[in-house]
Amino acid sequence: MSRASCYQFAALVVGVFLVQSSASAQSVPKRTFRAGAATSNITPPLGSPIIGGFAPFPATHVHDELQARCLVLDDGTTRLAFVVCDLLGINRLVSDEARALIEKELKIPAANVLISATHTHSAASALGKDARMVSHTMDEYQRFVARRIVDGVKRAVNTLRPAQIGWGSVRVPEHVFNRRWFMKEGAIPPNPFGAIDKVRMNPPSGSADLVEPAGPTDPDVPFLSVREPDGKPISVLTTYSLHYVGGVGSGHISADYFGMYCETLAHLLKADRQTPPFVALLANGTSGDINNISFRKPRGPKKPYEQMRYVAADVARKVHAALGKLEHRDGARLAALYREPEIATRRPDQEQLDWASKTIAERPAVPGKTDLTRIYAERTLSLAKNPAKLKLPLQLFRIGDAAIGTMPCEVFCEIGLEFKKRCPIQPAWLISLNHGYYGYLPTPRHHKLGGYETWLGTNRMEVAASEKMLAQLLEMAGE
Repeated sequence: MSRASCYQFAALVVGVFLVQSSASAQSVPKRTFRAGAATSNITPPLGSPIIGGFAPFPATHVHDELQARCLVLDDGTTRLAFVVCDLLGINRLVSDEARALIEKELKIPAANVLISATHTHSAASALGKDARMVSHTMDEYQRFVARRIVDGVKRAVNTLRPAQIGWGSVRVPEHVFNRRWFMKEGAIPPNPFGAIDKVRMNPPSGSADLVEPAGPTDPDVPFLSVREPDGKPISVLTTYSLHYVGGVGSGHISADYFGMYCETLAHLLKADRQTPPFVALLANGTSGDINNISFRKPRGPKKPYEQMRYVAADVARKVHAALGKLEHRDGARLAALYREPEIATRRPDQEQLDWASKTIAERPAVPGKTDLTRIYAERTLSLAKNPAKLKLPLQLFRIGDAAIGTMPCEVFCEIGLEFKKRCPIQPAWLISLNHGYYGYLPTPRHHKLGGYETWLGTNRMEVAASEKMLAQLLEMAGE
């Protein structure tokens, strides 16, 4: 073959390859990033016991409906589902049931479904008869919540449409206060076990005995935003490390400021009447030791719902302003990891068990009276019946350059700050009360200080639990 013929043959081969490559590229559909959102009503019937304090009481009125707020993201290969429920906490059984049904009916892997509780103190219990006991059967309301979560995710999938995504953060420090305080000597009363703690939770506001807070706050409000390509909002997932606000009417069911924030943000975006519906979600960050009480500068009396409306509106306005400057992109790669490390439980020793039995025998329950010593004696005996170790659900979502980790506890603020600082994916933040409710999660430092959140019966996992769980999440992020 002559040199010219060789050139002609080579050109022919290249041409055929280019034509085939072009045809092949045209045959592969372009992956379109999509998002959909929906709500699912989980309001319990009147008469249901409202939990959040030491003595449950029956609900007599619904001030605002409780919702499971759902967001589904799809990058063409992977789907992630976020569910934030207006509940104090959610029993692991409820999450397991809902995720199993979602995987079966929607083919979204259970590991790709995040189900958390806001921690409103004005909701009925989805934790079962005893939140501190490991249970194996669900009651009627728990089954109802699980089914409604599945329905909400289904409805969100039904509204999937092309979307753009963005993430950002705004600082709102004025509503968060550490509630654990060092006090002057002699200013801390004995705890229910008869010992004196080194810090006090929720000391009297304005007290001259205040020394300093025992920990920091986290003023950051991170958020994810998804919208249609023409700018029409689909959903905003927000996280704030504020326990709750409170101040509801007597016997009222309410989503607290979490629900008010969602409604206010929809109104500010002029999306409260759009179709398909815009859905805002506000998840609880790491607020185990954070609340809305300024102990240095007491505020005056407030009418029911006044303070929570104020907080919700202010946070919503600031997030709305940040959304106006946010750059959305046409898509983001999605990924999820889920693990269950084995963590030891807090176990009462024989001396504590003897004390608990003696206390219950000597202090009969009095109707209408809250006896913390007796309550914690009962809790001590209950915890002795739990397994010595539990597998705790941990989850990590990656959305483009952002990472969201979760823990199934009321997580102390310092843990969330440490995760944000050390996570190899940035930005990063934590969501609490996901896939379960295993009590407060203090750091080992706070265990040494004592206080309500560390008491046996309030705290249920081993002293090193926070370190082990954080290390596992950081390892997952590194992968």
